[in-house]
Amino acid sequence: MPESGNTVRVETTVDTRDGAERVARSVIEHRLAACAQVSGPITSFYRWEGRVQADEEWMVVIKTAADRLDDLVAHVGGVHPYDVPEVVAVPVTGGNPAYLEWVRDETRGGTSA
Repeated sequence: MPESGNTVRVETTVDTRDGAERVARSVIEHRLAACAQVSGPITSFYRWEGRVQADEEWMVVIKTAADRLDDLVAHVGGVHPYDVPEVVAVPVTGGNPAYLEWVRDETRGGTSA
């Protein structure tokens, strides 16, 4: 059974719900993630090109195996509509072992649970 440290949670934001859903569907179709959830709208505040911005965005939360992270980041960069997309990954330090095994299996084409 995989250790929890072998799983990561990745977040990105997109300016439209349709765009967020396209990113989410794409990472699942390419088996780069086991699950991608879209939520929003949210309001993001940030500095870009010297100005403080406040924009409505949609968040995509993605669960994947740690060894798939580099491929996932590269893929998101290719399908994301932003010039510099937010892609932030944090390690999963605990959780349901059966779920974590499912995440690992789904990113490899296998099935469990």
